[in-house]
Order: sequence, then C-alpha cells, then structure tokens
Amino acid sequence: MSHLFEPLTIKNLTLRNRIVMAPMCMYSADEAGHPTPFHLNHYETRALGGTSLVILEATAVQPRGRISANDLGIWSDAHIEGLEKIVQGIHRHGALAGIQLAHAGRKCTVLSEDVFAPSAIPFDENDGQLKTPREMTDADINEVINAFAFAAERALKAGFDVIEIHAAHGYLINEFLSPLTNHRTDAYGKQPELLLGNILKAIQSKWPVEKPIFVRVSAEDYVSGGNTSKSISHLLNKVKDLGIDVVNVSSGGVVPAGIKTYDGYQTKFAETIKHLTELPVMSGGRIKTAEMAEEIIRNNRADLVFLGRQLLIDPYFPLHAAATLKQEIDYAPVQYERWKTSR
Repeated sequence: MSHLFEPLTIKNLTLRNRIVMAPMCMYSADEAGHPTPFHLNHYETRALGGTSLVILEATAVQPRGRISANDLGIWSDAHIEGLEKIVQGIHRHGALAGIQLAHAGRKCTVLSEDVFAPSAIPFDENDGQLKTPREMTDADINEVINAFAFAAERALKAGFDVIEIHAAHGYLINEFLSPLTNHRTDAYGKQPELLLGNILKAIQSKWPVEKPIFVRVSAEDYVSGGNTSKSISHLLNKVKDLGIDVVNVSSGGVVPAGIKTYDGYQTKFAETIKHLTELPVMSGGRIKTAEMAEEIIRNNRADLVFLGRQLLIDPYFPLHAAATLKQEIDYAPVQYERWKTSR
C-alpha cells in the first residue's frame, strides 16, 4: 500500500490519507466576518477531491485579530451558522473539517482597529498598510486568551473535528514566541511560550479531550537572532503536554526577510521538530508531486503533508496521486470514474 494513502488515527479521528489542505486566506468574507457562497464551494471541492482533512483559513478570534477586513471571523455566535454549513459540505464527501483560530497581532491591516502586539515594534515602518502596534497590557493578553477559548467553543458548535492554533507567520502568538518581536520584561517576555501555553489551557476547557488540537509554527525566522527549528522545538517541549497533538511546520513571516524556496524546502524543519519533540508533524511547502509526498511519508520525515497552492491548482490532487501511485481508493466520486479510462 502507498504510504501516502495509509489512514492515520489521531485521538478519535481517522484521516483517510495523509494529505491535508493547508489553511490559506481567501480574503472573501463579508465585512462582518461571515463566509460567502465562495467559501462553501471552495472547501467542499477539496473534500470531494479526496483530501483527508480540510483546514479553513485563518479565522479571527477578535475583530482586531483580522489580517484583513475580509477575513473569516469566529468572535461572535453569529458566525456559527455559516461555518456549520461549510463543515457539513466537507463532511458530505467524507473528509474531516478543521479550522485555524488566529489573531493577526501587529499584522492587522484594518487600520480602524486598535492594533497591539507583545512589544511596540512595527512589522515594517515603510508599509503604509500596517500600524505601529501598542504594547499589550495584562488585560489585553487575558482578553485574547479568553477569545481563543470562546472561539474553540463556537468551533465545536459548528461541528469542526480539529482546531489549529495559528502560531506562525508573524501573527500574534508567533510575535510572542520570537525574540525578534518580543522584548517584554514580564513573564510573557521571560517565557516566550507562556501565551501559547495559556491559550492551550483555555481551549482545553471548551474543546473535548478526544478531539485533536494542531499548532502551526514558523520553524525558521530567516534572520540572525530569530527562531530556528531547534529553538522552536525547545519552546514546544515546554507546552506540548498541555494538549498539542500535531505540529504544522511552516516558516517565516515574523519579520521581512528574503526566503529562498525550493520544492519541499520546509521538510527539513519538520524532521527536526519531529525528532526533538517526538510529536507528530505535518510538512509542506512546494510539494507538487505524488512522488515527493510519498517519499516524505515513507521515510518518516513527517506524518502528514499539507498542500496549499497545489490544491488551488488541482483540487483533485489526491485522486490523481492515487492513480500515479497505483493505489486503489474507495472515496473517489463514482460520477468521475470514467476519467480513469482517459489516462
């Protein structure tokens, strides 16, 4: 059997293969944070195409946690109904549904919002779309922790199977984790993992223990003095017993940096984190072929692969990968069976 198509059980959930749709902002929500018909079509199509787990894009836990004015929101009970319809669409085709809970921190581009961060350091002084944030108070931090907890409760009501905490790409939690952006002198500065740990604790009070929690991290800041896969592993080890089931390994975004990418460029980071934390990991970053994905899983370099742009190009990548790897699957749409005869 193809390793890429071996099921994987995490807590009480079984993924039908190792292919996961990465969370990618679509910037298509209405200005109140509600999904539009586009979202339902977008996510349901990837479930139909054979993906095992579809993770919704960064979904803001507070209005000022939006990356843009057209981000999805989960800061209000009014968001539950629209998100539930997306979950139902994903489940309709046998895939699992995840949601990435996020706070943009200093990378919020909604200029009407009161933008904050661990320290009052701008992302880019020359970027007119971004404010210089104010330094967060203890009250601000507690509000964010509670916002993540209530967002988890709403995600549960909407029927999601998995929560992913967005601690990557220079957004709020990542800003606490990185020494480039966290210059605080209090406990949240001395213990950079403290915010992530407190958010995990808060979410555990609302999220069933049998359902998985993923955490997405940036394993490399690409700037001297920033985080590396080893330093991130060290921080993850301090909080992993608070409920991390899978680490989604990405990189960059905390400061402007030139990143030289190539096919599979982040897999080496996933390997390091997997080895140093002994946690299951998900790897991605320009994984474009079935053979590359198969090699990563076969050689135990990661437990899952996430696809982003490749699933935008080809929503049916898992079906095509199964054919390439000569793997029979029982969840290809019967209506599409005739495509096999054209190959």
